[in-house]
Amino acid sequence: MTMHRFLVVVEKANGNYSAYSPDLPGCVATGLTRNEVQKNMHQAIQMHVQGLKEDHLPVPESQAFAEYVAIP
Repeated sequence: MTMHRFLVVVEKANGNYSAYSPDLPGCVATGLTRNEVQKNMHQAIQMHVQGLKEDHLPVPESQAFAEYVAIP
C-alpha cells in the first residue's frame, strides 16, 4: 500500500477551526475544536484520495511545506 503525506493548514476562525491542504484543492474541513477539525480533515483527505483513485486520476505528490519565521 502506498503511503501519502499531505500538509494540512489549520486556522482559527470565528468560533471554530478550518483546515485545508494546499496539495489537494477543494479538500477542506471544519470543526468546533482543533482536535475535531484535525479528525475531520483526516477523513476528508481519505475520501478525496479514494475518489481520485476511483476516477483513475493520479494522487498528487505533496509539494507544500511550512515553516515559522521568527522576527525579533
